[in-house]
Amino acid sequence: MFTGLITDVGEVIAKSQGGFTLKTAYKLKPQEVGLSICCDGVCLTATTITPLADGAEFTVDVSNETMAKTTLDQWKPGRRVNLERSLRAGDELGGHIVSGHVDGIAKIISITDDGESKRFLLEAPEHLSRYIAPKGSIALDGTSLTVNEVAEVRFGVNLIPHSLTVTTWGAKNPGDLVNLEVDVFARYVARLMEFRP
Repeated sequence: MFTGLITDVGEVIAKSQGGFTLKTAYKLKPQEVGLSICCDGVCLTATTITPLADGAEFTVDVSNETMAKTTLDQWKPGRRVNLERSLRAGDELGGHIVSGHVDGIAKIISITDDGESKRFLLEAPEHLSRYIAPKGSIALDGTSLTVNEVAEVRFGVNLIPHSLTVTTWGAKNPGDLVNLEVDVFARYVARLMEFRP
């Protein structure tokens, strides 16, 4: 379980047939193999860990299902990736509940300046649009964001300068694809409504 508050921006070091190697500033230890790390919104398991002077390298295995439902098929060495370690008992829940189970891929339609912030207009897959509501929460590339407005399959979010600096969002461009996870509560409410008499 995660909060959508990015705590490091890692880098893809290598791509293999079954997964990736990433570098992070996290001081991971070999005995932590098996821990969950949210990588651009995807919950992945560290299968090996190599400590470094300035952090660590870790490998992750990725299934065909994950590759098909996320942007991971676009990952190449040099790509910067939003990272978040899983919640521990007693941690502050500053964003919203994020599972790391990506629902689909959204596309950035436009980016406009909004004072010091930037406003992003995105397009979601049609089957997910029903779960996106104004002032609701959404996770995009692992980042917890508040939805500003919704018009059919398109929706807007705003990122403040701090978020643009400490995540990969400052380097995004129109046309880029991002991992989308809808709010878990919206999903359950919609499911319950299906059984309403």
